[in-house]
Amino acid sequence: QVQLVESGGGLVQAGGSLRLSCAASGRTFSSNVMGWFRQAPGKAREFVAAIIWGDGSTYYANSVKGRFTISRDNAKNTVYLQMNSLKPEDTVVYYCAASRGVYYSPGRYDFWGQGTQVTVSS
Repeated sequence: QVQLVESGGGLVQAGGSLRLSCAASGRTFSSNVMGWFRQAPGKAREFVAAIIWGDGSTYYANSVKGRFTISRDNAKNTVYLQMNSLKPEDTVVYYCAASRGVYYSPGRYDFWGQGTQVTVSS
């Protein structure tokens, strides 16, 4: 089992920035990739970004490319999502997740955090 705990969500004005954190514990060696997803009420959970623990390779959804940056601190077993130039449409719940490979489908991720709300005011 891998336990994931997100933090860093909150309220920010449009154009502002937030940094989300996801601390992993447990059998973290079983998961090679960490991903961030987001979900609006009544909509499907969508891929935001992913990073490979080992070599740090990163992957982004087109909707956030150039605005969001995913990074990791292997010593702390923590993954970050730096979100800049936030827009009102970025207002959703953000989840981190762990998987064995780089996947864009949430169904391929084995472990999930509880989610953290991000609200961007216009």
